[in-house]
Amino acid sequence: MTIETFNQVLILMAVIAVLVFIILFFVEAGYGKMISKKWGPAINNKVAWILMEAPVFIVLFSLWYVSPKRFETMPLIFFLCFEFHYFQRSFIFPFLLKGKSKMPIVIMLMGMLFNTINGYIQGEWLFYLAPENYYDNWLTTPKFWIGLVLFFLGMAINWHSDHIIRHLRKPGDTNHYLPKGGFYNYVTSANYFGEIVEWIGFAIMTWSWAGLIFAIWTMANLVPRANSIYKKYAIEFSNEFHSRSLKRVFPFIY
Repeated sequence: MTIETFNQVLILMAVIAVLVFIILFFVEAGYGKMISKKWGPAINNKVAWILMEAPVFIVLFSLWYVSPKRFETMPLIFFLCFEFHYFQRSFIFPFLLKGKSKMPIVIMLMGMLFNTINGYIQGEWLFYLAPENYYDNWLTTPKFWIGLVLFFLGMAINWHSDHIIRHLRKPGDTNHYLPKGGFYNYVTSANYFGEIVEWIGFAIMTWSWAGLIFAIWTMANLVPRANSIYKKYAIEFSNEFHSRSLKRVFPFIY
C-alpha cells in the first residue's frame, strides 16, 4: 500500500468513527449489559470474545513476522505492547468471564471486521510505511515515555476494573450491584476509561495518525456505550447512584 492510499484509508476510518459515535447514542450495541434479541442469533460469550479479538492479534503478528524491521528496537517494543494487550483480551479475558451470557453473532462479526482492519492499519504503519528516520532517538523522546506510562496505566485501570466487575457477586448470588472501588468511585464505566487511556497512550507513544485513529475509534465505541450503562444504572440504583455523584466514563468531566 502506498502512503497516499494509506492516508485515504485513515481519513475514511475517521469519518466512519464519527458516524459510529453519533449512531451509538441512539442505537445500543446489544451485548453484555445491553444484550438484546433484536440483534439476532447469539453464541457463547467466551467463544465470541475469542473470535472477535483474536484477528487483530493474528494480523499484527503476521505483519510483524514478515517485516524486515521486526527486530529493530522501536518496532519490536510497539509490537510487544500491542500484542500484550490483545493476548490478554483474546486468550485470557474470555475465560475469566462468569455466567452463561451470549453475544449476538452480528456484533461479533462487526468486531472481527474492525479488529482485522485495525491490525492491518497499525502493522502497515509501524513495520512498513514509517519513514527510515521515524524511530531515530525515539527512546529519548518525552512522547515515548509519556505514552508508555499512559498505556500501562490505562491497562492497569482496565484490568482492575474488570476484576471488580467479575467479583460483584458471590457464587449463587443473582442480585445486581453498582460497582465500587478503584475508578468506579468516580465513573460507572471505569473499565472503558482505562481502555481509552491505554490507546491514547499508544497513540502518543507511536506519535502516529494510525494510533490516533485507533484512539478515536475506541472513544467512538466506548463513550456512547458508557452513556447507555450510566442511564441503566441511574434507573436500577437510583438512590445510591445519585448520592455518589458519578460520571459516565471520564472522572469529574463526563
